[in-house]
Amino acid sequence: MEGTLLNKKVFTATLATSVIVGSSFALAPASASTISFTDVKEDYSHYTAITELAKAGVINGYADGTFKPANEITRGQVAAILANILELDVENVENPEFTDVPTTHNYYGAIAALKQAGFINGYADNTFKPGEALTRGEMASILTKAFNLQSLNEDTLPFNDIADEDEAYVKALYDNGVTVGTTANTFSPNQNVTRGQFSTFIYKATNVDSTDDSAFNLTIMHSNDTHARTDMAPKRATAVKEVRAENPDALLIDAGDVFSGTLYFNEFQGQADLELMNYMGYDIMTFGNHEFDLGSSPEGHQALADFVEGAKFSFVSSNINFSPDAKFKGLFNDLVSSDPENGKIYSGLVKEINGEKVGFFGLTTAETKDISSPGAIVFEDYLEEAEKAVKAFEDMGVDKIVAVTHIGFDDSAEVDNDQILAKSVDGIDVIVGGHSHTQLSEPVLVDTDENGAEKEPTIIVQAYQYSDYLGTLDVSFDENGVVVDFEGQLIGLGEVADDEGALEILKPYQDQITAVEQEEIGVTLEAPLETPRVSDEGNTEQLSVRKNETILGNLITDGMLAKAKNYTDKQVIMAFQNGGGIRAAINEGPITVAEVITVLPFGNTLALMDVTGAELKAAFEASVANYPDENGGFLHVAGAKVEFDSSKPAGERIISIQYDDGTGNYVELEDNKTYTVATNAFTAKGGDGFDMFAVAYNEGRVTDLGLSDWENLVEHLKSLEAIPSEVEGRIVDVSSK
Repeated sequence: MEGTLLNKKVFTATLATSVIVGSSFALAPASASTISFTDVKEDYSHYTAITELAKAGVINGYADGTFKPANEITRGQVAAILANILELDVENVENPEFTDVPTTHNYYGAIAALKQAGFINGYADNTFKPGEALTRGEMASILTKAFNLQSLNEDTLPFNDIADEDEAYVKALYDNGVTVGTTANTFSPNQNVTRGQFSTFIYKATNVDSTDDSAFNLTIMHSNDTHARTDMAPKRATAVKEVRAENPDALLIDAGDVFSGTLYFNEFQGQADLELMNYMGYDIMTFGNHEFDLGSSPEGHQALADFVEGAKFSFVSSNINFSPDAKFKGLFNDLVSSDPENGKIYSGLVKEINGEKVGFFGLTTAETKDISSPGAIVFEDYLEEAEKAVKAFEDMGVDKIVAVTHIGFDDSAEVDNDQILAKSVDGIDVIVGGHSHTQLSEPVLVDTDENGAEKEPTIIVQAYQYSDYLGTLDVSFDENGVVVDFEGQLIGLGEVADDEGALEILKPYQDQITAVEQEEIGVTLEAPLETPRVSDEGNTEQLSVRKNETILGNLITDGMLAKAKNYTDKQVIMAFQNGGGIRAAINEGPITVAEVITVLPFGNTLALMDVTGAELKAAFEASVANYPDENGGFLHVAGAKVEFDSSKPAGERIISIQYDDGTGNYVELEDNKTYTVATNAFTAKGGDGFDMFAVAYNEGRVTDLGLSDWENLVEHLKSLEAIPSEVEGRIVDVSSK
């Protein structure tokens, strides 16, 4: 079936003007920042094409906010779209003399211009039939002519339903990736084309690679924030091999935070991941903040030094000075090298690829000193160090430059992030990023500077988190080292087959982890820690972890609050956990590691968030809005007391929210005051419908500490002299008193 092109190339200037493709369409195209259609969701196969063309003003939706992608597109509408894209003169045209297209017809100018250019024809009866649906065969002929597409080889088409007169047109589309057919063996030339399908056809046709053969092409595979999801490495290895089979020169880069997050790191301190990264053939890595998590341990950064020394690839780090830590003596080189060694750290390095030199440098967020344990290691200003790196490369005659960063795509602007880097430092062509766990399904183009003036393009990519994806980027440079074309995608690894060689490497580590999961944490329960649900048999009081305070919820949030307070100088006033994220009870008796992981199975991490009192009140209104019905977004809380009145309408139920001011006194939240709170990253990013938190996240008011939720719970349980046996009245419905 046809699908969207999961890439973003530089759109041509011909997509700058708008066209109205039907009298029922909205007359004013939406601005690029507000394009959305109620019936075109992100998981829809034609989503990318529709939204990109709409942003460019090529197509519009209907007045009711829909796009109606399943509706068939007419020949007249297609003529209007193409005439606009091709910038044809629709005023000074020869009359094509179609009997059903008078000069007063809405599409007269467009149809006449396309006929005059030789891109379309009418029917034998001298009609054009502008109101009839476009067929796939007609589409092939029109697009091939309009975009001058050519067959690229002599291969036979796989389709068995193509007439001889259509074969050349379909072949041109197929060779250029505009169509894959309706099945492996059929093209279905007589099938009508829908609005969604045509959006994809036109989007792909405008993005056919027309790069000069003399341009230099660079392919990058990238990962970031894998956080010791070591069991996903065999799938990543398969994807890497598949990309290299198509492009043997593709580089493999990691943007940091290999450390911390699972038992694999707890047990092996990066060595399991390193063995698999060496197996996959990584080329370059920069450091994430969590690479420095062990700095306060008795061994200090010995595990990180061992990781670097054992790597069969090089590291780049321009704004970290490792010199104060003796463990990195001989490993750290504060210079740009054109002959880098494996297992060494460089400020920057140069790789020669197909005769062209490409420079790589690395940056790590300055937040590391606050959210990790770097010890004596020093973090320098990222913009100043980036400027130095670019100049060093340019002095060496290198004009193609890649920054490998762990500063976040949209993280705290007052600290550092990729978008500010791209706008502020000239000469960076590509940013391979991490830290913010951002899912950039398509590369992001930055072509204006901090003042809004036009600049040479910088492409930013990031591949989400936890080895869920392998990112790919193909970028083309002109003879001056300027990006002229690019495309990229995220390869989902969930359904990818495991690589057998990687499985063999993983197995001994995996066997040891299985044994560790059965280990007891040293805490014994005299009574179970329950997670009641209304549907549970025997739940006669209709209690639920999704609408009532529970002992387990209190323990989880107490641990979150205690951990958060150790990671910032700010006053963290409370912590909260969504009830939907608490997935299992813990039975009485000795607690095992596996039991705790079953309670919090999603691999969530601890996040700090700066929010106003008003935003917190809105969040707790959402928390109890469904009461007495269950709600996955019901918030368990530590450090605060919440009173609500379920007899009042949803949205008007919160009576009071008080927090401990640090002296044991509880004081009321103030709407206009900003507070620091702790929660899990899922909730902090707006999960469970917490839109006010999504706003905070998008504004850079969230810092993901990357600390595992289940590990926090284990640590807290082990710190207690006794496990509580009752709830404390942290969340109270006053109407039930």
